[in-house]
Amino acid sequence: MSTELRDGFFALSNGRAPAEEVDRYRALVDATDTEAATTIDGLAASWHPTARFKAVRFVDAERIDAGVRDLFARPSENAPYLAAVFVDPREFSFRTFENILPLDHRFAGVPLELELAGRDEVAEGVQAFSLRLPDPARACLEQLDSLDLYVPPLNAGSRGGDRFIFHSALLAEALTSAVAEAMPQPALDGFSHVNPVFRCNRFEPGDADFHRHLDTPYYDASRRHLSRYTVLLYLTGGSADPALALEGGAAFETIEPLTCVIFDQRYAHEGAPYLDGRKVFLRTELVFTDPDVAHDPEIGALFSKACYLTGESVFAPELARHADAYYNRVAAAHWNGLTTGAGREPFVHKQFRGVHFVANGYDFWFAKGDETTLAECAALTLLDYFNCKLGDEAFRTLCDSEVIEADGTDWIPAFLGDRRGEPAVAPFDKSLLFPAPESPSSDGLPDCACMICSGSVAGPNFETSRNAKIIEHYTRAQDAAKAGIMPAPVLMLGEDVHLDPDMFVVEGNRIHVLGKEAPAPVNFAACQGGPRFPDAEDFITPAAEVGVAHFLVPPILFAETADTYHLKFDFFRNTWMAKHEQSTVTVPMIRPFDMDEIGYECMCECDCSCGCDEDECLCDDDCEECGCGCAEEDDEEGEPEEADEEGEPEEADEEPRRDRSTV
Repeated sequence: MSTELRDGFFALSNGRAPAEEVDRYRALVDATDTEAATTIDGLAASWHPTARFKAVRFVDAERIDAGVRDLFARPSENAPYLAAVFVDPREFSFRTFENILPLDHRFAGVPLELELAGRDEVAEGVQAFSLRLPDPARACLEQLDSLDLYVPPLNAGSRGGDRFIFHSALLAEALTSAVAEAMPQPALDGFSHVNPVFRCNRFEPGDADFHRHLDTPYYDASRRHLSRYTVLLYLTGGSADPALALEGGAAFETIEPLTCVIFDQRYAHEGAPYLDGRKVFLRTELVFTDPDVAHDPEIGALFSKACYLTGESVFAPELARHADAYYNRVAAAHWNGLTTGAGREPFVHKQFRGVHFVANGYDFWFAKGDETTLAECAALTLLDYFNCKLGDEAFRTLCDSEVIEADGTDWIPAFLGDRRGEPAVAPFDKSLLFPAPESPSSDGLPDCACMICSGSVAGPNFETSRNAKIIEHYTRAQDAAKAGIMPAPVLMLGEDVHLDPDMFVVEGNRIHVLGKEAPAPVNFAACQGGPRFPDAEDFITPAAEVGVAHFLVPPILFAETADTYHLKFDFFRNTWMAKHEQSTVTVPMIRPFDMDEIGYECMCECDCSCGCDEDECLCDDDCEECGCGCAEEDDEEGEPEEADEEGEPEEADEEPRRDRSTV
């Protein structure tokens, strides 16, 4: 059934299947549940659609775990290195909304001598060109449509058609040279490059229009880069009434194949499907260097709301129209200043394990109580905005939510005052994850574990947790795990959330969230093979896997009243964007030595009560006291284990015991 669901998805994707067949397929998907097969970009992924994993993404197959890679479909014959994965859209955050495909493979080795010819200044700030290029390059561009990597866009409610987003530095570099040659010199002041991220759009006759909108400018504060012009490269030609209309009267009713339109991003515009065929075009932008960019915190706040509402629209589709309106206001504000919005504002009321709060993506309100702390409010704000994973569940799926549209915010304190709850994020002493090692009672490890070699005896009382060499490796493993865990402000132990109050520093009206910039996953595993007696590091095994969330964010602003804490999560203040990294860190432990793992069998030949030779006997009385167990062995089982060609014993069939608990 799983294979049928995987293959059925692509068989029905052409849109030509009868409605009843599609309905039957959707019913099967909705009735199917399964565990994730892998993780991609922090998103749990399945190789076929299910009731949970419904959003398709395309990724480089090499990024998928080798053990399950072959299960994932390769839906495009022209891009066999791409695999289709199905993810849970409820796990999306603003960092994972989009699926950007690496397509430089398509352009490698292709002659990309591009020329923009026949410039026509349609209106002020609007240029039209004809793209000239070698036949192989033209074929490569035209084949983008046949890759069939399209997915419905997130803003499908405000536009028709399908699209996919891809990255190609090679195509961008070629276009950069062509633009530098063709555009009027005054328009190129500060020009840096063509953005290598492209959107490939497809519209069929009869699809809904792409309604009037502004393109949100690209911005990179660290390089002082911003976009000023949109680039539309039409791969197919056709006509509509009109096919492209720009603010101020510029319009294109008929568009020839390989027409390139470049226009100022201050212009609102809209597009319609061709009346007589498929419309396929690429969109990117011209990026400029501008050292004098100013940043308005209110624009950043509105953009933060737009991103948040986009994520929440997975749960409440009515929020998509609000997010779309916010994006347009932000885009306009970059050039003309921020205008006041019309109508009531949307808010989301959430309950997480008894804690109620109201949010809009920039403002987060919590009711004050005897046990409510600013650190807890900040932790919940972080978990909600980034939609962090708690165990296998995304934070937002664990919340009960409702959308409230209202004028202003005066209603919020009384609303939350009637819904006070118990704390849901408790403090946690992270040092409890790292118990101190015991005092050593032995130094080096024995060369073998036969228990009769001269001087090197791993007797029944040998304890790995009290061996100096093993303790040395344990301490190193702890130090590595501490590097990932101790700076983390928030820990996820399974679905339980804990915070480190010391990592939330309140200073004036700001909450500083401490941590490190980029934690790397820390993993420990037993070696494969090795000498007869395992190496010291082989006794270091996972005791727990702890989810840690590190945040690099500006200070969280807050205001306090008698009844509420009002936090302002201003990610876009001071012209910079927040970063977020979530990983799993393994906490080590020392496991005991198990004779079974080296395949030991008793080799005694005895005269005494234990069956050993008295001169070489290891016990004072009998085997029950010494614990070697040879009294329980039959003579037939007392033969030594066969050695391999190099004199080493063959590996035991049974793997070493592990005590692995996922917390």
